[in-house]
Amino acid sequence: MKINISGPASQWYADEMELQEGSSVRFFVRYGGHSPIQSGFSLGVNLDQPVDPATSIKHEGITYFIEKNDEWYFDNHDLYIDFNDKTAEPAFRYEEITANN
Repeated sequence: MKINISGPASQWYADEMELQEGSSVRFFVRYGGHSPIQSGFSLGVNLDQPVDPATSIKHEGITYFIEKNDEWYFDNHDLYIDFNDKTAEPAFRYEEITANN
């Protein structure tokens, strides 16, 4: 499993969450909401420090990560965080992991 974030999405988080170089953003499982891969669950986002990350990516000095205890949620999918120009906010996309990726 891997996490990917686009430049515009990363900038949105930096602006909205007032992030600075060295900040860490965690994507975590929360009960409720909507997800195309897990019924009854969705992703939450908060400032946190990695403890036991399953995956992470650093963009412009900011670390985005998912902890191992939330890995089940992704059910063999990679997480892509893009920016939706119409809604002017990040959009999550999940791609199933195959032998080719």
